[in-house]
Amino acid sequence: MTRVSRRRLLGTGALTAAGAVVSAAAAPSAAARTAPRTADVVIVGAGLSGLTAARDLVAAGRSVVVLEARDRPGGRVYGMPLGDGTTNEGGAEFIGPTQDRIAALAEDMGVGTYATYNEGKNVYYRDGKRSLYATDGPLGAVPPDWGVVDLELALLKLGGMVEEVPVGEPWKAAKAAEWDAQTFYTWSRSNSLSSGARFLMDAFASSTLSMRSQEVSLLYLLNYAASAGNEANPGTIDRLINTRGGAQESRFVGGSQEVPIRLAARLGDIVHYNAPVRSVVTDAGGATVTADGITVSARRVVVAMSPAIAGKIDFSPALPASRAQLMQRYPMGSVAKFVAVYDTPFWRADGLTGQAVADSGAIDATFDNSPPDGSRGILMGFMNQASIRRLDGAPAADVRAAGLDSFTKLFGDKAANPRLTAFQRWDNEVWSGGGPVGVAPPGTLTAFGPALREPCGPIHWAGTETSGYWTGYMDGAVRSGERVAKEIDAAL
Repeated sequence: MTRVSRRRLLGTGALTAAGAVVSAAAAPSAAARTAPRTADVVIVGAGLSGLTAARDLVAAGRSVVVLEARDRPGGRVYGMPLGDGTTNEGGAEFIGPTQDRIAALAEDMGVGTYATYNEGKNVYYRDGKRSLYATDGPLGAVPPDWGVVDLELALLKLGGMVEEVPVGEPWKAAKAAEWDAQTFYTWSRSNSLSSGARFLMDAFASSTLSMRSQEVSLLYLLNYAASAGNEANPGTIDRLINTRGGAQESRFVGGSQEVPIRLAARLGDIVHYNAPVRSVVTDAGGATVTADGITVSARRVVVAMSPAIAGKIDFSPALPASRAQLMQRYPMGSVAKFVAVYDTPFWRADGLTGQAVADSGAIDATFDNSPPDGSRGILMGFMNQASIRRLDGAPAADVRAAGLDSFTKLFGDKAANPRLTAFQRWDNEVWSGGGPVGVAPPGTLTAFGPALREPCGPIHWAGTETSGYWTGYMDGAVRSGERVAKEIDAAL
């Protein structure tokens, strides 16, 4: 939970309870916005990847302009207003071991971390039955089920396959064609017998990718797990799914968006908001990028967006077929984050972590999103894939009712009457089109994978989807920005 102070608002263009704004003092004038500009590099997108690329290019002595469609920095990193002058993470929020680059950036920005609340037992809700389980056993965050042995054997086999994937280049795996020809659903059914093991593998895909296992290439999922590490530590499924020792281990003081807010403030008026890019025209000298209210001519362009949303830009001449086809085949997951605010984190007194996995209801996974001092309680729930699609277009009151029904089922009657609720529907967010990450269906990576990062003339590609390590996470976004900045600096 973050309280938005007047000082923070005026100094950084942070969020208010009414929405995201940019300080008038920091915003370029109308005349400055409409006048054509030139730069060494124009960056499309002020998420973590675009801002990191800008930071490194400016440090290398390059002139840079950043164009952001939204009225705020951060992209899928978002401090969601709660309606009382405070915010809570509406998008990416966690950081864990081996996520070195986001950790270094946060430290440079003066943003600290604290442990995700993880004391007590988790809730498992399946087939209409609620049970509790400890997470300090051999399975960690995996709920016990009568098919647990079946699941363990499947996960051991899956882990061995993960080790065979070249990080960031899964299409080079020896069995890439075989693995990319099937979904994770197909593989899970061929390698398990129990309904419990199959449900938990489906839940793994849903909770990490916000996709049904039927929609995800097995090769993509293997690469996603292989990316959950760094140069010294191979990626593992355990690190991907666990809280303690895993990707959900810690949170940022003040909320995750504090990192891009401070970075954007440091970059100053080279970052332009409310400037969605409409076209990129390339020629022998570079490119002309046209956005609402501003046109920039540059020697190089960075498109720091998910492949699917990058496809909204009109490129002329047309992009190579491999890149254009990739952007048609890399859909976003379907997800919303729902939070409820209570006077106290009452589940802690009941011996619960606030974490849950469920097979029914609008919410299929939860976390304790309370502030570090526990001064009030905040439950967060993911509405993933089919659950949020069923609520597409539903009134806010219906989404609220569905979310609270899930929380009550998982945590008892006290969850039914929060002080506040809020939710962020990424599927309905025009500049994201879903979340948390672009996902490859079968056949995509082996046919088009290299186009994720391969420059198209003066156009270079960034975004967490392009990262070798921690693809889909904030760390992957930062890594991609660092990679593309080096790529461009060497080319100029």
